[in-house]
Amino acid sequence: MQKAKLALAIAALITALPLLQGCVPAVVTGATVATMSAYDRRSTGIQTDDESAEWKAGASVPEQYKETAHVNFTAYNRRLLITGEVPSDDAKRIIGDQAARVAGIREVINETVVGPATSMSVRSNDSYLTSKVKARLVDAKEVSAFNIKVVTENGTTYLLGIVTEREAAVAATVASRTEGVRKVVKVFEVVSDTEAKRLDTLPNPARSDAPPPPPKPPAQPAPVENR
Repeated sequence: MQKAKLALAIAALITALPLLQGCVPAVVTGATVATMSAYDRRSTGIQTDDESAEWKAGASVPEQYKETAHVNFTAYNRRLLITGEVPSDDAKRIIGDQAARVAGIREVINETVVGPATSMSVRSNDSYLTSKVKARLVDAKEVSAFNIKVVTENGTTYLLGIVTEREAAVAATVASRTEGVRKVVKVFEVVSDTEAKRLDTLPNPARSDAPPPPPKPPAQPAPVENR
């Protein structure tokens, strides 16, 4: 019960982070991310690979589209979601093809739309909607917010994660009933209840209940000299 309360409190803090940037000490942010990582159904190695894939995919956008396209890349369990606006169908295809070549990516879901890039006010509202959905997922208490990644693009909310059928349905209902969200798109990887339980019990070095790492040898004192 205590562990569940801690997870709920950390999840609530995560939802507030986009609104508190610049005010939250780095140590708090780092601790929050570490706790989030501990409850993720992905291994820490895959989490790291996903973060790296997002950066590499962003860098793979051809130079001719960097000024006219507004695209975001979100990786989850080596599946890559692309959202945003592109100037043409050719741009959509080429950007998707380039992203598919990123090492480790096993599937690309290209949800970009042809049209002008959204304004900063729209993007700010998207960030706000994402925070609202995350907060409502925490409040719902029927699904772990740690297992669901939320992305909003021009009022459309995308849901990613490794979840069961029930968790997917609950999360989609919560997101669809969030004021301001125009549409919900499920990009989930659905697993059985048995598989979800197995993933939840796998040892994770970031979890407090994982076996402690082997002790490090005592540090050797630095030499002392007189001058």
